[in-house]
Amino acid sequence: MQTKFIKALATAAVIAAAFGAQSSYAGQRVIKIDGSSTVYPISEAVAEEFQNETKTRVTVGISGTGGGFKKFCRGETDISDASRPIKQKEIDQCKAAGIQFIEIPVAFDALTVVINPKNDFAKTMTVADLKKIWEPAAQGKLKTWKSINPAWPDQKLALFGPGADSGTFDYFTEAVVGKSKSSRGDFTASEDDNVLVKGVAGDEGGLGYFGYAYYEENKDILTAVAVKKDAASKGVLPSKEAIEDGTYTPLARPIFIYVNATRAAFDPKLKAFVDYYLAKSKPLIEEVKYVPLPTSEQAAVVAHWKALKPGSGFGGKAQVGVKMSDILKNIK
Repeated sequence: MQTKFIKALATAAVIAAAFGAQSSYAGQRVIKIDGSSTVYPISEAVAEEFQNETKTRVTVGISGTGGGFKKFCRGETDISDASRPIKQKEIDQCKAAGIQFIEIPVAFDALTVVINPKNDFAKTMTVADLKKIWEPAAQGKLKTWKSINPAWPDQKLALFGPGADSGTFDYFTEAVVGKSKSSRGDFTASEDDNVLVKGVAGDEGGLGYFGYAYYEENKDILTAVAVKKDAASKGVLPSKEAIEDGTYTPLARPIFIYVNATRAAFDPKLKAFVDYYLAKSKPLIEEVKYVPLPTSEQAAVVAHWKALKPGSGFGGKAQVGVKMSDILKNIK
């Protein structure tokens, strides 16, 4: 498969050259990244250091995982940040546009449910509680905390969550409600997680969810909810240890970058950036409070990238509860 891919790339040299001319900024190559707000802190940190060292301009946008893939599959970006694996319809869109991609898991995240710090009654919740709150049937009906649990106060419930283009929205609804994008619509939605942070922090009845990095950065104004798989289970708070040992389930998940394969093969600056990303991102991943891949999995990912292997190991399907040890199974 690899030989065929390299031969196919040879026919795309003209396209790559044209791209290099079109995407220059003031005569300089610009590497364009867009997508997940969850992955943004890592890509932004890597981009900043890479720019400082190489003087190559890198832009990083936040349009959500779905929004990022739309741009990526139109050829508008070089790299797409994603907080979930690429979907089959997005694979088809890229294929129709002649775009092959390389899927690169970069870290693990603990999708974090948060409440206002003045909330002292819902510090532990079951997955069933979360489903009751967020499923479509709750819209317009479950408006107070008491309507969720009779033991909780008759206080207005204020919900904050990612927008429909967010991979976090897709993953949460799949893991909690049981179907991707199946959610009540009467909540404050934003692709910018900082908006969600401020919303929950500013409303005593607030509840929201987003990537762990945004909670860690704002834990002085938010409370993380300990999640129980079921009523008989023990509540588990998001943490590096809970991700590594597989106990923070079903809300632990891998996060990715997707690289335009043709451009990576012909553009030395893009290739150098991804090399840099994989070589230098571990301390940055830890700094923004995500969990780096273990050494063996990281080595497999680097080998996968060096071989320029296109495609996805997830088959275009939503996958919940993927553990660190599963990454090697998906790198083919």
